[in-house]
Amino acid sequence: MHLEFHMESAPTAISGHIVAMPYPGRGHINPLMNLCKLLVSKNNDLHVTFVVTEEWLGFIGSEPKPDNIRFSTIPNVIPSELGRGKDFVAFFDAVMTKMEAPFQQLLDRLELLPTMIIHDTFLFWVVGEGNRRNIPVASFFTMSASIFSFLHHFHLFNQNGHYPVNLLEKGDERVDYIPGLSSTRLADFPLLDGNCISQHLLQWFQKGFSAVQKAQYLLFPSIYELESQVIEALKAKLLLPIYTIAPVIPYFSLGDTPSLSINDYCYLKWLDNQPSASVLYISHGSFVSVSSAQMDEIAAGLRESGVRFLWVARGEASRLKGICGDMGLVLEWCDQLRVLLHPAIGGFCSHCGWNSTREGVFAGAPFLTFPILMDQPLNSKLIVEDWKIGWRVKRELGMDTLVRREDIAVLLHKFMDLDSDSVREMRKRARELQQVYQLALAIGGSSETNINAFVKDIIESANKYTY
Repeated sequence: MHLEFHMESAPTAISGHIVAMPYPGRGHINPLMNLCKLLVSKNNDLHVTFVVTEEWLGFIGSEPKPDNIRFSTIPNVIPSELGRGKDFVAFFDAVMTKMEAPFQQLLDRLELLPTMIIHDTFLFWVVGEGNRRNIPVASFFTMSASIFSFLHHFHLFNQNGHYPVNLLEKGDERVDYIPGLSSTRLADFPLLDGNCISQHLLQWFQKGFSAVQKAQYLLFPSIYELESQVIEALKAKLLLPIYTIAPVIPYFSLGDTPSLSINDYCYLKWLDNQPSASVLYISHGSFVSVSSAQMDEIAAGLRESGVRFLWVARGEASRLKGICGDMGLVLEWCDQLRVLLHPAIGGFCSHCGWNSTREGVFAGAPFLTFPILMDQPLNSKLIVEDWKIGWRVKRELGMDTLVRREDIAVLLHKFMDLDSDSVREMRKRARELQQVYQLALAIGGSSETNINAFVKDIIESANKYTY
């Protein structure tokens, strides 16, 4: 097959040339782009070639970025009929099997050879390509270190008779044999049911985690203090440097004067007119959301609760507006981090994707957790049980179990009651964790130290590199 590549003009003299290869999904591309922005902010002589499919260039090509980050594209090797989100397994298979060859050819065509490759951990084939070319590889895992430890030690579930397992019967059973994790319900781990899709995905994941041990670095988009026990357990197990690096969130734009559309202006202006900590922000992510029936129950529960809200419901906003009542807004999109940091926001009802979890912690928001799949239930467990900065919305096991409107209304009313002692205590812990996050980013903090160490590694590898 003939392949054509788009590439912005190459840089000239540089201290290091990073090739960044994300998994083609919003929750993977965004943190890797934010990591690259963070790295070049520390050393302006670093340059990044950020590899995306032609489809994704169309989505993000016009978004602002530093001059020393440039896009380079590979063809859309994924059939359009699979579509992002339409058939996740087929999409994942296509990424695993059809992107390697065009990525190899892109490396061959680069005017400047890379001195470091940073790749999404799931794209295991990048490690082999880097090793063959004698280019150092940093594996970037876009989820929590806790889910990494779970997947890395998945064999322990087999050994302990917990795979496969009927989660409806045994989901409340707890295990404490995953290194670095406190006692955790089986229901809070993904892929344990042993069905065909779970088995298929596990085979791919195991290839990714085998490849990590052949990489030269392992990076987590987090701060050490959020998951210190897990990080220490992984450092004892893996023979490669592990860096927790933050803030790998859209932090850089916060200091800028935003370029607001009329819609942006309307919801921010609306927030400006609400009392402090009075608004519940609701978002269930950009990839897989709750069912329409559950959406209707949430909307009716919001109306009955009388709580102020700002709800991002992609594809459902127009339908839900008529159900929710007039105490809030229902939008297709918003600038999430800017909203979470607004003083009117008093809580975050979240699907608990890792990006949203970190943004909520960064903003000091207490959580109502509504996980849907994959790493989200384990992130919910961290929020509720380990950090103690949130409550679960859903208490019954099973993905298809509906949380009824009357239960939602009662929960929302309690959660947004600023006079409640338990709510005040939870909000206090959320603010304390926010301060921990800020200290990690400050000079001498854990994240700042890790960023500087990794940038030094990049520069040293560039200096040692011989073509």
